[in-house]
Parts: sequence; structure tokens; C-alpha cells
Amino acid sequence: QLQAYGGGLVQAGDSLSLSCAASGRPFGDYEMGWFRQAPGKERRFVAGIMSSGGSSTVYAASVKGRFTISRDNAKNKVYLHMNTLKPEDTAIYYCAASRNWRMIRFEAEYVSWGRGTLVTVSS
Repeated sequence: QLQAYGGGLVQAGDSLSLSCAASGRPFGDYEMGWFRQAPGKERRFVAGIMSSGGSSTVYAASVKGRFTISRDNAKNKVYLHMNTLKPEDTAIYYCAASRNWRMIRFEAEYVSWGRGTLVTVSS
């Protein structure tokens, strides 16, 4: 099971960090990703991190340079640190687990999804 938390209401330019806690499976075996779904839009890939963590990360172009994904396999957690937030970052953010790093950007490749957490960025 996955549970994302840490969302909230912030102003444009602020920073916010999301966390995702995993339980019930060997966390270190999975690639992890963050997706988001804005109001009235489809869910989209935000960031992904390889099972081993470190610098093996990928980002959507819209967040690259502003968001950072990281993980702590000892704590079974993955994080999304968001800087310089914009109103267009407003969305429900989901964490998810995958076994396919090569397809990390593709929603269909994920085998487990957490309940989302809402991030609202006011202008």
C-alpha cells in the first residue's frame, strides 16, 4: 500500500514537500514515480526514481529544475520536493510503484497507486 501526504495550499513561488509511505511489499524492489492530475485533465507523469535511488531520476519537462524526487529505502518512503511552485502545479499528486524503469513515464506500467494528496497553488 502507498499513501501520499504533505499537500496543502501555498502561494506561487513557495516550496512544498510531499512524502509517500509504502507498506506491505519490498519497497526497494520497485521503481517509484509521482504523477499529478489537474482539475479537468488527465493524470500525467511528474517524476520517477530508480529502485536504487541516487541520481537515477527522470522528470517531466514542466517540472525539471524545480522539483526533486528522492527516496529512502530504509524508511520505505519516496519524496517530491517542489520549489518555485506555480498555479499550474495545482493538482492531486499521486505516488506509484513500477517494476519497469524503461517505461517509468507510462501510467499503465505502474502496479500500485497511493491515494493522492491535493496541492493548491494560489497566484
